[in-house]
Amino acid sequence: MYKDDVQYSQYPESIKKEFTVPNITVPDILAQTAANIPDHPALIYYEKKILYKELHSLSIRFASALQNAGVQKGDRAAIMLPNCPQYVIAYYGILNAGAIVTQVNPMLVERELLHILSDSQPETIVVYEDLYPLVKKVQQHTNIKTIVRVSFQPSSQTEDYSFEAFLQSGSHPFQPASIEPEHDIALLQYTGGTTGRSKGAMLTHRNLVANTMQSAEFFKHDIQYGKDRCLTVIPLFHVFGMTSGMNLSIFTGAANILLPRFQVEEVLQTIKKEQPTMFPGVPTMYIAIMNHPNAEEYNIDSIRVCNSGSAPMPVGIMEEFEKKTGAKILEGYGLSEASPVTHCNPAFAERKPGSIGIGVPMTRYKIVDVATGTREMPFGETGELIISGPQIMKGYWNMPDETAHTLKDGWLYTGDLAKMDEEGYVYILDRKKDMIIASGYNIYPRDIEEVLYHHPKIQEAAVIGVPDAYRGETVKAIIVQKANTNLTKEEVKEYCAKNLSAYKVPKIIEFRSELPKTNVGKILRRALREEEKANAVKINPLN
Repeated sequence: MYKDDVQYSQYPESIKKEFTVPNITVPDILAQTAANIPDHPALIYYEKKILYKELHSLSIRFASALQNAGVQKGDRAAIMLPNCPQYVIAYYGILNAGAIVTQVNPMLVERELLHILSDSQPETIVVYEDLYPLVKKVQQHTNIKTIVRVSFQPSSQTEDYSFEAFLQSGSHPFQPASIEPEHDIALLQYTGGTTGRSKGAMLTHRNLVANTMQSAEFFKHDIQYGKDRCLTVIPLFHVFGMTSGMNLSIFTGAANILLPRFQVEEVLQTIKKEQPTMFPGVPTMYIAIMNHPNAEEYNIDSIRVCNSGSAPMPVGIMEEFEKKTGAKILEGYGLSEASPVTHCNPAFAERKPGSIGIGVPMTRYKIVDVATGTREMPFGETGELIISGPQIMKGYWNMPDETAHTLKDGWLYTGDLAKMDEEGYVYILDRKKDMIIASGYNIYPRDIEEVLYHHPKIQEAAVIGVPDAYRGETVKAIIVQKANTNLTKEEVKEYCAKNLSAYKVPKIIEFRSELPKTNVGKILRRALREEEKANAVKINPLN
C-alpha cells in the first residue's frame, strides 16, 4: 500500500480527505459567526461577557482607529498581552485593517523584545500596562510610534493611548482592506528561540483559515456549533492557543473562557463554574491538575475535547490523568511554521498513546533519511518528519537562507526525528539536535523520559547528553520529585536498569525543585544543555 493511502486509512467516510478552503480572510470567520449567532457569548473573562456581535463591532472599531493612526495594509502591529478580551479585539482589528499581527510574549526580557521589534518593525504595539515601562525603554531603538496600553485597574498614566481611548478614536467610517488570503501575510509568529535565534514564521490568511478548518473537520463529531465552551488558559500569543483556543472557537461559535495565567486552583474553580467542553492544554497543565488532591470534585468530566500539544505527553502521565479525572486526552503535534496543527490522535479511530496520531485533513507527511532528506524511510524506521499542506508557512520573515533550508519542494522539514507505523501513526522521538550519541549508540531522550514518568515518585523529568571523555556523550537525567516523596539516585538508576537497555540508563542524576520551561510549559532541554556547558567551562577554564 502506498504511504499516502495509509495516512488516511483511519478516516471514516464522514470526514473528507480533501475539502476546499474558501477564499476568505481570518476576520471573515468572525464576521460570519457574528452574523449567524450575534447574541451568543464569544468571550467570557471572569464576570465579563462579550457577545459575538459586540466582538465583531469592537474589532471593526479598532481597525478604524488603526487606520486613523496611519496604519496601512502590510504594516506590522504588535500585541504584547496576556489572555484577555482586548487581545482578541486587537488581533481581529489589526487583521481587518489589512495589517500583520506580530505576536509578542509578555515574558520577554529587554534583549528579546528588542530583537522582535527590530526585526518585524511594527509602528504600533498594544501592551499590558505593567509592561509599558519596558516598551518605553526600547522605543527609541524601534519604529514604534503608537502605544496602546491595556490596564485592568484604574491608571494614572496619561502618556500614549489607553485601550478605551484608542477605541474611541476609531469613529470614522472603516475602509475595508483589499486582502488576498493566499498571498497576504496575517501573522508573524516568532519561534521560541529554543533552537537558536528567534525567527518570524510568515503565516498567510489562508494558512490560518485552513488550519482552523482542518482542526474543525478533524474534531467535527465532538464539536457542536454554537454550543461548546472552550477554556483557553494556554496563551493566545502562542500559536497553539491562537488556533486551537481562539480561532477554532470563533469558527465553531463556541464561548471562549479566557484566563490570563495557569494557576491550578483558579483553573479548577473555573471548570466547576463554567463547565467547559473543550480544553486545549499542555502536559504541565495536566500534571498540575492530576496532582491536585481534590481534582475529581471540580466536575472536570464536562470536558469532551481535551487535546494536548506543544510538548510530548508522557504516556504515564496521560494514563494517570485519565484514570483520576475520567477525561480523555488526545495528543497532537504542530509547530509555528504550520499554523500549527498537523497531527492528532483521533477520537473517531484508535488512539495510540505515545504517538502524535495521524495527519489532520489535507496534510501529507513522510519520514525521510536524515543524511539527504530525500529517501523515504520504511515503516518503523527513524528519520526526519516532513510535512506538506495548506497550513504550511510562506517562509521566515527576512530570512531567505533559513527559509530555503526549511522549505524544500513544497515540504516543511520539521527537524524532528520520528517514525511511522503501517497505519500512518507517527511517533516523535526527538529533535535532531537533542539526540544523544554515546559510544556510537543513538539515544533519544524521550525514550528515557517516558520510563522516568512512569515512576510513582517522579513528577517531571528531562534527559540531556553531556560530554564524556570515553563515550563521547553520556546520559544525564534532571528530575523533579513529587511532593512528600523521598527518591534517591540509586533508586532511579535501578529502576531505569530494569526498564531500559544498559546504554540508555542515566549515568548522572540531578534532583531539582523545578525545570526551566517556555511560556507554555515546554521543558527547555536546550537551557539545561547550556547550563552544563557553562559549568564545564567553570570547572576547566582552559577548554
